[in-house]
Amino acid sequence: MHSGNGVCDTYYDNLMEVCQMSLFDLNGRVAIITGGNGGIGLGMALGLANSGASIAIVGRNSEKNKTASKKLEATGVGVIAIEKDVTNDSAGTEVATEVHDKFGRIDILINNAGSNIRKRPEDLPLEEFKWVQDTNLTSAFVFSQAMYPYFKKAGAGKIINIGSMYSLFGGPVSTAYSVSKGGMVQMTKSMAAAWGNDKIQVNAVLPGWIDTELTRTAREQIDGLYEKQLARIPDGRWGTPEDHAGIAVFLSSNASNYITGTAIPVDGGFSRSG
Repeated sequence: MHSGNGVCDTYYDNLMEVCQMSLFDLNGRVAIITGGNGGIGLGMALGLANSGASIAIVGRNSEKNKTASKKLEATGVGVIAIEKDVTNDSAGTEVATEVHDKFGRIDILINNAGSNIRKRPEDLPLEEFKWVQDTNLTSAFVFSQAMYPYFKKAGAGKIINIGSMYSLFGGPVSTAYSVSKGGMVQMTKSMAAAWGNDKIQVNAVLPGWIDTELTRTAREQIDGLYEKQLARIPDGRWGTPEDHAGIAVFLSSNASNYITGTAIPVDGGFSRSG
């Protein structure tokens, strides 16, 4: 509300700007991002780093970890890269301990690690089905469970689970992936219900068709995939990892303190187009 007085109007405008900035300020906070060494995970990590958060990325590929770390360090925040296979049962606890020892706190967890095996259900071996679940879904459960004691002790926490358009739709060669991403949304809702009293917000982000290493492989395997999906995207383009920086900052910040159990598409309108 403006007073009609120029000096007062300037004061209130400046105050509003400060309040808005503080809502999204992540200075002093520490975020763990699984699969944070590339693609959507790195796009989110850079968004958090540019908002002041210290970053721990978790990935199996040491070279990708090093490259990602350099990009993150250029923002001026604290960075640690942990070489870890997220499918190991002890990975969550080990990462939590290492990050807490390094930074003294943990505030944010982004469960982004993921993979896919494209086969029709009748051709999909059980071990491959299980591997996709372990990578995409079970690891998210293990890491969330490992972070819970730190969040509870701190009195707050943020978890962002990365789903997919396949959280909403099925696909003839995406059975394992669709199951894992559908499960991610249901796990998000259940954790939000369980941990709300602990001031832990749990939300999911559902990326659309994004230009990443994973989807570039899909485009090599499926003729016409790029053009077919592009025709359905109202925004007129495939997304980029950087398109996920804003939603990551929002769901990690005080601006989202009363938002939990949601699944938010970041898809250029794909899921709303017939």
